[in-house]
Amino acid sequence: MQTGVLETTRQPRALTRPSRIRRLWTKICRLRMGILGGLILLGLLAAALLANWLAPHGPFEQDIMSRLQPPAWMPGGSSEHLLGTDGVGRDLFSRIIHGSRISLAVGLSAVILQVLIGVILGLAAGYYRGWVDSSISFMVNVMLGFPFILLAMSLVAVLGPSLQNIIIALGLTGWPIFTRVTRVEVLKLRDMEFVLAARSLAFSTLRIMSKHILPNILPSILVLATVEVARAIIRESLLSFLGLGIQPPTPSWGAMLAEGRDYMLMQWWLAAFPGLAIFLSALGINLLGDGLRDLIDPHLRKD
Repeated sequence: MQTGVLETTRQPRALTRPSRIRRLWTKICRLRMGILGGLILLGLLAAALLANWLAPHGPFEQDIMSRLQPPAWMPGGSSEHLLGTDGVGRDLFSRIIHGSRISLAVGLSAVILQVLIGVILGLAAGYYRGWVDSSISFMVNVMLGFPFILLAMSLVAVLGPSLQNIIIALGLTGWPIFTRVTRVEVLKLRDMEFVLAARSLAFSTLRIMSKHILPNILPSILVLATVEVARAIIRESLLSFLGLGIQPPTPSWGAMLAEGRDYMLMQWWLAAFPGLAIFLSALGINLLGDGLRDLIDPHLRKD
């Protein structure tokens, strides 16, 4: 009799785990676009990490005899150069693969810098309010009102065009959006019961922010950071296109666009394929961000 009772009590517990997994799988299946974006991002990460093995040629390897060769499927193309070659005979496919390293490095590093600056200022503005909030909000409004391209060009002109300085320039110009979102979230949370209880227990301000407020706003920051990575990649390409970003011969998608501009009417692939790489990477990251938002945001979840 006792074994029968144990079996009946254990059976519902055994059924709960598969049901939870099934519900989670159903939610994931509904986020098809987010999954597609995740696959694109995984492909981009794989290309960046395995560039030395995936690229058939070196990014700086030149072959003047094969210059301006069309893609392999076009007349005059060769299977040795899948996407053709540029003006000095460098393999376009290899340079695009190696260029993914630059784009991801700039996008991720710049957004990390933006998050650090923006979240700290947003926490201070939303929690302390008063003159602290007014001062930080004024800084945010000034930064958002100033044209990005002029500010970024000024910073790069002062610091010099390099990978490190591009990251600094993008980080220093992109933090206001994180400050504004963090401030709004903190204003919602600072007067809630669990924060008031922490204050009544004489917890330090740093502990309240780090242990009680920050964990509750991380989902919103994560989704926003995902979308901002795509924006940072596009902005880096824009600066490189203008000659203020990564300098040749380092493979950068924006610089490759600028190099293909002179051949656009006759050798269209020189500008088309780097532009397609920028488009696909930004699209994949944005789709992943939308999927994360739908999965995390309780107002958009469909249980």
